[in-house]
Amino acid sequence: MDFGLSPRADELRSRMAAFMAEYVLPAEPVYDRQLAEADNPHELPPIMRELKEKARAEGLWNLFLAHGDRGAGLTNLEYAPLAELAGRSVIGPEVFNCSAPDTGNMELLALYGTPEQQDRWLRPLLDAEIRSCFAMTEPEVASSDARNIRTRIRRDGDEYVVDGHKWYTSGIIDPDCRLIILMGVTDPDAPTYRQQSMLLIPRDTPGITVLRDLPMFGYTDRCGHGDVLFEDVRVPVSALLGGEGEGFALAQGRLGPGRMHYAMRAVGFAERALELMCRRTLTRTAFGGPLADRGVVREWIARSRIEIEQLRLLVLKSAWLMDTSGNAAARTEVAAIKVAALEVAHRVVDRAVQAHGAAGVSDDTVLARLYAITRALRIADGPDEVHLRTVARRELAKYPEELAQA
Repeated sequence: MDFGLSPRADELRSRMAAFMAEYVLPAEPVYDRQLAEADNPHELPPIMRELKEKARAEGLWNLFLAHGDRGAGLTNLEYAPLAELAGRSVIGPEVFNCSAPDTGNMELLALYGTPEQQDRWLRPLLDAEIRSCFAMTEPEVASSDARNIRTRIRRDGDEYVVDGHKWYTSGIIDPDCRLIILMGVTDPDAPTYRQQSMLLIPRDTPGITVLRDLPMFGYTDRCGHGDVLFEDVRVPVSALLGGEGEGFALAQGRLGPGRMHYAMRAVGFAERALELMCRRTLTRTAFGGPLADRGVVREWIARSRIEIEQLRLLVLKSAWLMDTSGNAAARTEVAAIKVAALEVAHRVVDRAVQAHGAAGVSDDTVLARLYAITRALRIADGPDEVHLRTVARRELAKYPEELAQA
């Protein structure tokens, strides 16, 4: 395995690191203040517009996208350290137009969209003229199992009609959201994984009602997490993404690189938390000396460094496998990094919170927000248990004779 970066990727990493230090990290308190002072807490703060313009002018834009003439053309391995750098800030990925759910949606449109769909939706997303959301999770069922999805998509002449209830539809409350990619059931009698399809639904289509904005551990996200009702929502048949019955396959294709992005951003979370922990314990005195002199604190720091390095190597291996052998060959590693990344990041953040004492649970640092994010992401994009099931099933498949006897 070769995890070395190409000269271009190494140069991008150096430029992004400098950009993060000079512009993004110092802008965090400005961003928070502008949000707090805004009439609409979901409006894009002016500082974010400025940061986006700077990033685009610097060529640090759409780096996640490997496909099409607008993509950066980086491999998963090349993009991984860039995702880590962006993940050091809660606002970092959006600055570079590399934030979820837009990244996954742009991947879908780039891979499966028709030329007309790409012109209408992909181009403005790549230019950050609009935002999008992805409607899959449902409140009435365990929708981590796609077979449980109840939202119905039925054909009516030259239209599709959607009826269903989605929630935690992240991004739908953003005033710039113009596109909903929805997954629903087109044929409940088809084979299990051929029942679902995806539609491209304009946000202003009649019949879409946002019932409420859902918090995440008490935090209100700027882009919003919508509880959404779809009632007799009609779109033309040309709104179908891919073909009928291909929704599950499209969702799986969307999630491979996306989980690597999640994992490397989590490495960035952990690195930020470890840095804050080190700085805090070196400058804070208790019981006659710096906190960093205490054995338990040194163990927190040492274990955090070890765990981060192990995680980074696992994610890089996953990225390398996707690049060299395809997403299917990396399926075990992709499932593993989704679990490992958020577990490690959450543990490191938890230690940093403890080291900061009362300040760790306040909004005076980013730690409380990172604590909430890392915990919530152990559920989002498939709970840990689903990915552990995948890893265990593939591990047991190495013993066919024993399985046959079971």
